[in-house]
Amino acid sequence: MTHKLTRDEARRIAVRAQLLDADRPGDVVEVAEQLGAIKIDPTATIAPAEHSILWSRIGLGYDTVQLLKNVERDRLLFEFDGSFRPMSLLPLMMPAMRRWPQRASSREWLQANDRFRTEVLARLRAEGPMLAADIPDTAETARDTSDGWYGASQVVHMLDSLLRQGEIAVVGRKGRHRWWDLAERVYPQNLPEFELDEAEWMLAERRLQAAGIAKQKSPWTPIGEAGEAAVIEGSSRKYRVDPRALDSLLEDPGGRVAFLNPYDGMLFDRPRLKEIFEFDYVLEQFKPKSQRKYGFFAHPILMGDRFVGMLDAEVNRERDLLTVNAVHELLPFDAEEDEMVRAEIVALAEWLGVSVSAR
Repeated sequence: MTHKLTRDEARRIAVRAQLLDADRPGDVVEVAEQLGAIKIDPTATIAPAEHSILWSRIGLGYDTVQLLKNVERDRLLFEFDGSFRPMSLLPLMMPAMRRWPQRASSREWLQANDRFRTEVLARLRAEGPMLAADIPDTAETARDTSDGWYGASQVVHMLDSLLRQGEIAVVGRKGRHRWWDLAERVYPQNLPEFELDEAEWMLAERRLQAAGIAKQKSPWTPIGEAGEAAVIEGSSRKYRVDPRALDSLLEDPGGRVAFLNPYDGMLFDRPRLKEIFEFDYVLEQFKPKSQRKYGFFAHPILMGDRFVGMLDAEVNRERDLLTVNAVHELLPFDAEEDEMVRAEIVALAEWLGVSVSAR
């Protein structure tokens, strides 16, 4: 059976799957379980991505210490590949982690640095959680660092490799720096085990759960044959939809205003964003100032199931001030919509603990 959906229905499914409708979630773990990943990024014109993503879902009830508690004390979330993820995903990821790396160059580098690998694991076992800066670089072969993302030290390369193999884990952070320890001392023991095919299928289902609806063949949201077939009016592309998301159309609580961090998962699948929402989003962070239209790190404004504007704002912690440089209207606001956006700016400032100033 192929479900036939209007664009309005497809948008509502996507918005609700991302917990951006009027029915707000109650806590950090609920958000993580539904979204699957909460992006970590330090760019904080307003707040770091991990915190603004959670605030945009939970609202004023979100306190940043809640995330720290769930990651570092309760171990209900874990850090992997630049995101916080629910611990329920770890057993599904382990089969692929045990087979990492697939790329020949990575295998060759690990083989050439087997002694280095052994030394890093032995040091962590003997001394407990450590920062990368505390671990000597004794690599025998260096990886190419010409992409500019890594320095000359091979320690971070080795730590990331061991993380991807499930040997070590991030136990916490000191500022933006990660503390590393053996995975057996961080991850829960006696986790369920799955074969690779079964785990990959379940991961595809979780990705579709987070998206609600996604193209069947999408590099941005790889969901394969998960869910059920769907078509959207005006589109010839094949989609897959989460059956539970279809059920939610019958109990839609309505929409609200949300400011989305540029690294929010809702914005990740750009082709879907353009086709379903008619929103051609471009992050201007890496553009020269003269070429920016909306601002260095402007936050898209979602109102109900439509992207209606861009919020260009920044926090000055020395002055305890949220400065609103501009609210760019992609779709003209009526008086009620303007008031809704203003109210959300006030709520944002209250959450940040600052006052509001408009230029």
